[in-house]
Amino acid sequence: QVQLVEFGGGLVQPGGSLRLSCAASGDIFKINTMGWFRQAPEKERKALVATFTSGGRTNYADSAKGRFTISRDNAKNTLYLQMNNLKPEDTAVYYCNAATASFDNYWGQGTQVTVSS
Repeated sequence: QVQLVEFGGGLVQPGGSLRLSCAASGDIFKINTMGWFRQAPEKERKALVATFTSGGRTNYADSAKGRFTISRDNAKNTLYLQMNNLKPEDTAVYYCNAATASFDNYWGQGTQVTVSS
């Protein structure tokens, strides 16, 4: 089992920045990819960015390119999402995801990000 806990959401004005954190624990050695998703009200959960734990290859969705950056601190078993130039349409619940090579998926509890003036 893998446990994920997110931190860092909140209310930010348009144009502002936030950094989300996701602390992983448990069977971390089983994780093959980690990433961030978001779900806006009454919409489907969508992938933003994913990174392979081995090799570091990273894939960004078009909605995340240029403004969002994923990073990892392996010593702290923590995944980050730096979000810059936030827009009202970025308002959503943001979820951390970890997937194993056998396609088991784990999710954090989600953290609310609200972009509003």
